[in-house]
Formats: sequence, C-alpha cells, structure tokens
Amino acid sequence: MPNETDPLVTAIAAEATGWRRDIHAHPELAFEEHRTSALVAEKLASWGIEVTRGIAGTGLVGTLRGRHGGAAGANAGRAIGLRADMDALPMQEITGLPHASTVAGRMHACGHDGHTSMLLGAAKYLAGTRDFEGTVHFIFQPAEEDGGGGEVMVKEGLFARFPCDAVFGIHNDSGTPAGTFVITRGTTNAAADSIDIRLLGKGGHAARPHLAIDPVVAAAHVIVAAQTVVSRHTNPLDSAVVSLCTIHGGSARNVIPEEVTVTGTVRTLLPETRDAVERQLREVIAATAAAHGVRAEITYVRGYPPVVNSDGPVERARLAAAALAGEERLVRERPPTMGGEDFAYMAQAVPGCFIRLGQVAEGRENFGTHHPRYDFNDAILPSGIAFWASLVEQELAPR
Repeated sequence: MPNETDPLVTAIAAEATGWRRDIHAHPELAFEEHRTSALVAEKLASWGIEVTRGIAGTGLVGTLRGRHGGAAGANAGRAIGLRADMDALPMQEITGLPHASTVAGRMHACGHDGHTSMLLGAAKYLAGTRDFEGTVHFIFQPAEEDGGGGEVMVKEGLFARFPCDAVFGIHNDSGTPAGTFVITRGTTNAAADSIDIRLLGKGGHAARPHLAIDPVVAAAHVIVAAQTVVSRHTNPLDSAVVSLCTIHGGSARNVIPEEVTVTGTVRTLLPETRDAVERQLREVIAATAAAHGVRAEITYVRGYPPVVNSDGPVERARLAAAALAGEERLVRERPPTMGGEDFAYMAQAVPGCFIRLGQVAEGRENFGTHHPRYDFNDAILPSGIAFWASLVEQELAPR
C-alpha cells in the first residue's frame, strides 16, 4: 500500500501541483469545462487508461483494469468509482498569487482544481502499478456548483455503462487540519433548494406613497418574516437554514418601483423538514405580502438532495484512511454540514461515501471555500493521492 512519503507518490504530487495551478489559472464554469476536460483526457490516455468523453457534456470517465486475475478471473467483475468535480465559480479572485485566475469573474474558490489534480495523480500512480484485481473508474464530473452535473451523469447512464459496487468522493475541508480525514456515517451534507420571490405592487412618486403600493417595504417585511420559519417553526433539535441573499428593485431614489425580487437558498437535512420548510415559507411569504397589499409570486425549486453515506463504504474508507494516516488523523464523528453537494445523486444510485480531507496548515492564512482569497493547499495532494491509491488496492485486492 502506498503512503504519503512513498517516492512515487511524492513525485506524482509534485507534478499534480503543476496541473492544479494550471487548472486554477484557467477556471471554467458549469458545463463549460472544455479545457479542463481535454487536459484530464490527455493525461489519462497518455498513461494507458481507457477514456470515455462526452458524459454530461464535458464529463468523462477513465477506466483502468488491474493486472491480477485476468479478464476471466473470478473477481474481475469487481469495480469501484472515484469521483472528482472540475468546475469553478462565477466570482472574482483577489489572491494575487502567481497562478491566480486569468479569467475575469471566474475563480476556483472551492478546490475543484485540487480534487481533479488529486484524482489525476492517483490515476497515474495506479496506471503505473496496477496492483489490484478488477476495475476502477475515475469519474471527472462537470457542474457541481451549478447545474447538477452529477445528476446529469447518472441520468445519462453513468453506472449502467460503468457499473460500480461503490462510489467515493473527496472534498477539501477548510475547517480541518491538513491531512486529516473526516469520514462519517449517514447524512453528511444538506439538501440545497432555491427560492425566488417576486413582489408585485404599484409604482409611483416617492413623495406620494399613499398613491402607490410599495413592494420595497413589503420585501423588507417578507425577509424578516421568512426567518421565523427556522426560529419559530422548526424543531430546535433539527437543522434548517433560510438565507435570502439578493434583493433587486427600483431604478431611482425618488420612484417607488412596480416590483421587487428576492432570491435565496434553503438548506435542510431531513425529508420531512424539507417539506415543512417549503410549505411554511410559501404560507408566510404570501400572507406577509398580502398584508402589505402586494402580490407574491413564489418559485421554489428542489435542488440537490442530502448526501447520505452508506455504512459499508464508510467502514472501508475509514479502514484505508486509518492504515494511511493513523487514528489520530481520522475523524469518525462530526455533525453534517449545511453545504450542498451533487455527489448525493451518485450516492443514491450506488452505495457511496463522501470524505472530507482537511487542508488547514499551521502558519498558512486560511480562507474558507467560496472566498475570493481562497486557494487549495497543494500540501495535501500526497495525502489524497495516497488515500485514493490505497483505497483501490484495499477494495480490489487479489483474492
């Protein structure tokens, strides 16, 4: 089994740092990852890995078979999937780093550049050793941040075309020490829904508000009232988040506009809470708007479901992480995050495990994901590469 100081792992990690910084400098948004996808495909093919492109547009799968057992071996049918996401975010980077984004308004602020490079590094290692029996599918997914690329891949027959006994994913964790693996049972990430509220009033002169119906005042009350859905309608022992993050309306300081739009996100962990929060938001918003004489048009869209880890893959991932990093760098219990993740669709289709890999280094300024100063910590690439390779050799060990 490889480890983080294995000479081959460290050599590949040094290469992966270059790949990562190149991808970081050339960020691409959801379903636009053409350059990134081409880079990944070229690398995989150069190592003798079978490449299938065009899944969910820019998504691709690299397939590698081990050298043990032969094509007709008793265990040749065993297979696992390893997934990385490739897309960036529509935000401006202000890190000032040499490898900073070269594209205005686009940035790898969530570490997908690191996830892709880490999985590429593992693919290179395993292509060179092939010390396993069965098949590993390297799944490079588009559009995790927006568009649900994971769902699209599954709907396009990902696991029918590339059958997997289990699927695993890794995300960097900007709140955990570097090289620490967080592997928990059950729900790890919240459902992520969106809400758009259009408030329709009657425009008029700001000096004569009695002749208008002001949607701006109504919007202010709607925003405050919506917060009571969590504070007064949700079980305090459960978790829910309602964040209304944009408000748009009006064009001049002395004109009451005809309409105002408010948009936001809703996060929940339990199906019954998800249903209740949607119902209560609709009721509270409609009633508050009516009380102010405006009409509310509410669009509520169910987004990513919760990520739910399966017990079997969790235990096996823990076994690989403990063997690699020791129990002192393995976290087995932690509350779920309210962040959403479309790995959920893959974990619904086959047994799955979503893993967090800490990236916080002592003495290194730490910024959370989705921050304009965030940058993936390249020092954890050896940990991720070694873990992926160890997991494959453990799961597909010759029998």
